[in-house]
Amino acid sequence: MAVGKYSRVDGRKSWNCCSTTSLVVFVAFCLIGVWMLMSTVAPIQNQGSSSEETVDEVKRQTIIDKNSKQFEDSLGELSETVTKEDENGSDLQSESHSDIKNDQNVEDGSVNTTEEKQEELVSKEGSEEKTEPESDNGGEGNQQEKLVEERSDEKPETKEETKMEEINDQEAGSGDGESNSKAGKTEVEESSGTKTSGEETSDEVKQEEEATGQNEKEEVEKDQEEGDTSSKTESQETTAETEQGSTEVIESQNEKETQQSLSDEHKSGHDERKWKVCDVTAGPDYIPCLDNWGSIKKLPNTGHYEHRERHCPDEASTCLVPLPEGYKRPIQWPTSREKIWYHNVPHTKLAAVKGHQNWVKVTGEYLTFPGGGTQFKNGALHYIDFIQKSLPDIAWGKRSRVILDVGCGVASFGGFLFERDVLAMSFAPKDEHEAQVQFALERGIPAISAVMGTKRLPYPSSVFDLIHCARCRVPWHIEGGKLLLELNRVLRPGGYFVWSATPVYQKLPDDVAIWKGRNVTLEACMLKVPEGVLDRGSQWPLQWPSRLQKPPYWLKSQLDVNGKSAPEDFVSDYKHWKKVVSETYLNGMGINWSTVRNVMDMRAVYGGFAAALKDLKVWVMNVVPVDSRDTLPIIYERGLIGIYHDWCESFSTYPRSYDLLHADHLFSVLKKRCSLVAAIAEVDRILRPEGKLIVWDNAETLNEIESLAKSLQWNIRFTYSKDNEGLLCIQKTFWRPAEKEKILSAIA
Repeated sequence: MAVGKYSRVDGRKSWNCCSTTSLVVFVAFCLIGVWMLMSTVAPIQNQGSSSEETVDEVKRQTIIDKNSKQFEDSLGELSETVTKEDENGSDLQSESHSDIKNDQNVEDGSVNTTEEKQEELVSKEGSEEKTEPESDNGGEGNQQEKLVEERSDEKPETKEETKMEEINDQEAGSGDGESNSKAGKTEVEESSGTKTSGEETSDEVKQEEEATGQNEKEEVEKDQEEGDTSSKTESQETTAETEQGSTEVIESQNEKETQQSLSDEHKSGHDERKWKVCDVTAGPDYIPCLDNWGSIKKLPNTGHYEHRERHCPDEASTCLVPLPEGYKRPIQWPTSREKIWYHNVPHTKLAAVKGHQNWVKVTGEYLTFPGGGTQFKNGALHYIDFIQKSLPDIAWGKRSRVILDVGCGVASFGGFLFERDVLAMSFAPKDEHEAQVQFALERGIPAISAVMGTKRLPYPSSVFDLIHCARCRVPWHIEGGKLLLELNRVLRPGGYFVWSATPVYQKLPDDVAIWKGRNVTLEACMLKVPEGVLDRGSQWPLQWPSRLQKPPYWLKSQLDVNGKSAPEDFVSDYKHWKKVVSETYLNGMGINWSTVRNVMDMRAVYGGFAAALKDLKVWVMNVVPVDSRDTLPIIYERGLIGIYHDWCESFSTYPRSYDLLHADHLFSVLKKRCSLVAAIAEVDRILRPEGKLIVWDNAETLNEIESLAKSLQWNIRFTYSKDNEGLLCIQKTFWRPAEKEKILSAIA
């Protein structure tokens, strides 16, 4: 290399014309390069004041976005802050699809405006980055990191691209220490190869290249091997400075924090989860634990209705149940008691079989429920009043508040008991009659899918004030009256068992045997009758509604809870939920409660949430998880209804059963035992489109749920967090994915 260099100096004769021309070309390119750099840098520098305004505007936008999700925690005193949110432009009172879409359009517009301002800021900061140390971000650097995180619509670069950009930046900076001759030669050669190839084709230039090209090529090749990426970066900066250079510098600085944020989201895989529609025999009526045909087919016999009981799959379902074709928002109560949309429950078999008995009829686009039937030939209310005339001690709505309706059919009995201030828990099997319980739930009447078979009912002992069975044809007499013993278990001491049958069945052998079977001595064990004055069941509860507000007399014997006596904890819980419901749920979350009828508290403790909703036209299914403290007897003592359940399995109800689900610190405990994805899929299954999910939980769990909700295309209606605790309200949409997932165990 040394000989090559000095031979160029010694050969001065070749410098006559060629050297002069090369020098002129070299100077010309330098001037052009300087002019291009000045033309790209100067306009951006002249925008200094506007960029500062952009920073301020973006900061204000970020603060507004954050303030719309955070406010002071007062455990109920939230309405004032929510009003402030409304003043900032947050439309929480809208319930219709069009209003929700308008809210989303407004939000999208603000994000787009913010991104446009950010691009201007990034362009300026990128040009200034060349004169500032990369590690010295200062306040502006932190602001830039926040801005990059806010740009959620922008696809982040891969880690390899980021590393390459960092290397390019470092090599470009280290190039200042090299000789100017090397930098100049490399820059001229790159420029001449991309921009002035036409001028370089002259004979003089060719002669110059032939005279010195070999030695210079070797030198350039060595330089390129040492810093190929540096030369490419310099070439890109001279050709596309304003388009890529500045943005890449900003993104390379903040990539670490951005990737960390993304990794937190991707860690659970929720934000990009690919949901699929359940491809099963039951279609839109899929109940995983009742439609497990893989297990049902393996049963040795079905003589005790084992095939109607729960048989949950080994792995909880994570697919989404499809909507029936033509599904509409359900008709509101009380109109829904008389008619529902046909396409929401498109089953006509029951209407064909029982239509002449006034159970259900098809009337145009509706299914109608006359409220009669073989047993209620003069109407359900006439039948209800007849029972009380026969037994005045029943005292509907006072002494008798919570009842169990066995084999409920379409639950007209429970539907009309609301007028007598009575809450009925109705159940019937999912059988060949098609969707009896689904009819009940669509009408707005409490019901679950269950059967009296070989397993206990999911209720505590001694809780129902009355048990009713109208023409249910349950074989009470079999196996020594085991089914009667089960009714005896759940019936409160002093309560009534009302079993009625029409005269048409009095002569049938099976029904005669049932009547006689009540006189058979029971061989199995029975519950012990309470003896002590503080034993549960020794006294009848207070009359409704007094029983709702006061702790049960027997609660005094319970252990302390959270440093308080059980009665004190009961009162504290009731006050807490009254405050939260009145000051936040009813006024501060934008929920139109006139559209809410079927409500579920997924983790009820004392039933305080349900008690706080007493004056609304709603009913609440209080669920006590199997791994929680057993407080369900307290809930029944208050005159409310509830059930035991393990949320690692599907609930015994039809899809689209509930208008609102409420979960108080359920999911953070649940995800330690089973899949949170499966739990949210179950929430999606039982929640109606446009229904709401309200969640109290820790911040980590709320973030996971919010991410899952977004992947389900749900609308985030309300968020709040403080001290690692928070509240989230989200609304289900009509969205269903296109791809299907075949569940082999659910194929009949």
